[in-house]
Amino acid sequence: MKNLALMRDPKQRKLLFSAGLSWLFDAMEVGMISFIVTALAVEWKLGAEQVGLLMAINSIGMAVGAAISGLMADRYGRRAILLWTLLIFSFASGLSALATGFVVLCILRFVAGFGLGGELPVASTLVSESVPAKERGRAVVLLESFWACGWIVAALIAFFIIPEYGWRMAFLIGVVPALYALYLRRAIQDSPRFTAQRGRNLSFSGRIKSLWSAKHRSATITLWVLWFTVVFSYYGMFLWLPSVMVLKGFDLVKSFQYVLIMTLAQLPGYFTAAYFIEKFGRKFVLVAYLMLTAGSALWFGNAETEGALIAAGICLSFFNLGAWGGMYAYTPELYPTAVRGTGVGFAASFGRIGGIIGPYLVGMLVAQEIAIAKVFMIFFVTIIIGALAVLFFGKETKGTDPDKEFGNTVT
Repeated sequence: MKNLALMRDPKQRKLLFSAGLSWLFDAMEVGMISFIVTALAVEWKLGAEQVGLLMAINSIGMAVGAAISGLMADRYGRRAILLWTLLIFSFASGLSALATGFVVLCILRFVAGFGLGGELPVASTLVSESVPAKERGRAVVLLESFWACGWIVAALIAFFIIPEYGWRMAFLIGVVPALYALYLRRAIQDSPRFTAQRGRNLSFSGRIKSLWSAKHRSATITLWVLWFTVVFSYYGMFLWLPSVMVLKGFDLVKSFQYVLIMTLAQLPGYFTAAYFIEKFGRKFVLVAYLMLTAGSALWFGNAETEGALIAAGICLSFFNLGAWGGMYAYTPELYPTAVRGTGVGFAASFGRIGGIIGPYLVGMLVAQEIAIAKVFMIFFVTIIIGALAVLFFGKETKGTDPDKEFGNTVT
């Protein structure tokens, strides 16, 4: 009922769905590349190292994009940077369809990753600033739920489009968000908080310094640990889940169906987190869902039957993506408006480094024939570290106003 209450306000509803669709397109693009590389590996005869490099370059672009877009959003506005990042990854995706070689495709995937990585923290910042404090956390978690919808769309494109029309057509579909940006240009406005402090912006260096000032140092360190552990474990586990099933000796119909099953489990994870985040607070959701994610990882790594693997995988998806929603809701609430985009962008950027390391580490350990149970034990420990960082060093932000706590500008 409370989620429905959020939807009754026309302005909030329009903002959530407008930003949510941009988030859906972002997830669709990330999801499609995971399917496209499978087709590319066959057509271009790419080795495992080349496939890994292509995915890593995309992640590096996301890390750079998150940091720069966060800085730019505090200078030029959330709306403008949201539109530009959407256009950047849309056109880079379309041009990827014309790539004739591996090097050109890598360059285009870096550019696309730049736009993808920049759009996510800016969109969450915009939504967080534009709704009342009592609805803020729930709104951002519901925004995050569009990520699961984007993966569903990617899985459907992979099933219906790629086998029939090829991977280039899948990339061309990625141009659609560029057309949507024309609608967004009229549909959304900058948040009232940013508009009120426009003209009193800090310099680029001033915003970066403020993240490490006495007021924000503890929050910044806690967030960076949280983001790194969550992104490291997510990409390390989820990019390898279908392969892990095969390594354990099980044949689970088709890979796209497995991804679809996992993705569907994300939606109730988001919705329950959206409910609990305003009822019990941000720290409760983050710590509880991360602890349960860690337990699910341990269960998955040690599961021996196909039924146990699927059940553990569903729990892993449910709790991990619920934690993602909590993390996106929590992060903007720790900084005042003047440096919020910078704080969110840099935390996301640091997290993306974990997204680069995680999958490579799994590949290296699997190549050395390290037991899957031991590999997932690494993720268990990593996630526990993230949960404990929030539990002991994070502060509850439910109902708080960082502008009142720190002032509208930070020096």
